Amino acid sequence: MTLKQAIHHARGSLAAKNIEDALLESELLLRHALKISQTQLYIDFDRELSPKQEKTFWNLVKRRLKGEPTAYIIGHREFYGYDFQVNHDVLIPRPESELLVEKAIQIAQNRSGVTIAEIGTGCGAIAISLALNLPKAKIYATDISAPALKVAQANCQKHGVTERVCLLPGDMLDPLPEPVDLIVANLPYVGESELPIQTSSEPRLALDGGPDGLEKIRQLASQLNSKLNPESYLLLEMGQGQEKAVTTTLSSLFPSAKIEVTPDLAGIDRVVSLHLTRLS
Repeated sequence: MTLKQAIHHARGSLAAKNIEDALLESELLLRHALKISQTQLYIDFDRELSPKQEKTFWNLVKRRLKGEPTAYIIGHREFYGYDFQVNHDVLIPRPESELLVEKAIQIAQNRSGVTIAEIGTGCGAIAISLALNLPKAKIYATDISAPALKVAQANCQKHGVTERVCLLPGDMLDPLPEPVDLIVANLPYVGESELPIQTSSEPRLALDGGPDGLEKIRQLASQLNSKLNPESYLLLEMGQGQEKAVTTTLSSLFPSAKIEVTPDLAGIDRVVSLHLTRLS
C-alpha cells in the first residue's frame, strides 16, 4: 500500500464516522506514524509502506475511530500559528479561542509595561501566544491543575518564554501576586447536562461549568475588584447562548464598565470584553 492509498482508505473510514476534516486528520496521523513532514508526505505519495509502518498507521486510525482526538494521538496541536504540546491533562486549544488572543493584543500593544494574567491556562497556548506577540508584556498564567501546568511549562520551554510567562498554581485569581491590567480567561463553560454521558477524552475539570455552565465565570467576576488595576480590561470566552447571562452578571457587578461582545468567525457571540474605567 502506498502513502496515497493509505490516506485514501483512512479518509474513507474517518468520514464514515462523520469525523470532520477526514483528509487532514488522515494526513496528520500518517505523518506522525512515519515521523515525516508535510512536504515529505507529498513528495513520497507513491512510496510503499512497510508492513510495520502500515500496522502503526492503522493502529492510530483505530484510536481515532474510537473517539480519541487526533491532537492527543499525535501529541500536539497548532494554535495561533504556533505548535503546542498537548496530552489528556489539558483541553485541546480551539480555533475560536484565537479571538481572545487577537483582542488581547489589540488592547495591550499600545500600552507600555502592560501586565496580563491568563486564568485557567491549560497547555499555555493563549499565554504563550501573547508573550510571543507582546515582548514587553509581563504575563502570569494560573491553573488549578498541577499536571496541566507541567504541560504549560514544557510549552514555555519549547517557545523560549520561560522567563516571561510566570506559571502559578491555584484557583482562579487567588495566585496572582498583584493587580493586573488585563485578565484573559477561557474558563469551563459547558453545562452539566451538555457534558458527554461517557467519559470525555478531555479533562472534565476543563469543561464542567456547573449546572448552567456559568459557575466559573461568576466566580471569576466576583474576584475581579481586588485583581484589576484602574483602566483595566477583562476578556472572557463564552459558549453559544450565554451572552445575555454573562453580560448581565458583569453589568450588575460593574455598572460603570464598558461591555462589548465580539462574535467568532461562525457568527457566534464568543468573547465578552469589559473595560473597567473605574473600580465599582
